[in-house]
Amino acid sequence: MSTIRQQIIGILEQGLCDARDISQELGISEKEVYSHLPHTGKSVAQKGKKLHIEPARCLACEFTFSKRTRFTRPGRCPKCKSQRIKNPAFVVK
Repeated sequence: MSTIRQQIIGILEQGLCDARDISQELGISEKEVYSHLPHTGKSVAQKGKKLHIEPARCLACEFTFSKRTRFTRPGRCPKCKSQRIKNPAFVVK
């Protein structure tokens, strides 16, 4: 039996996923997934791989949160104030 972080790494090695996809696959909350992601990034770095983040994006004005360092989804867009935000997605390469 592998740990939750090892299972997250296995899912992210298969392809691009957001926290909701991971939480549904593992049966844990999205909040728990977000708490594991920084540690997952460190674990894959030791193996010579990298956790890539596709940044969150506003669905109303297409603003991209490219400079955001947190893994969680932003609450609203700073440009248009819309709350329609596409979740960031993650992949291990």
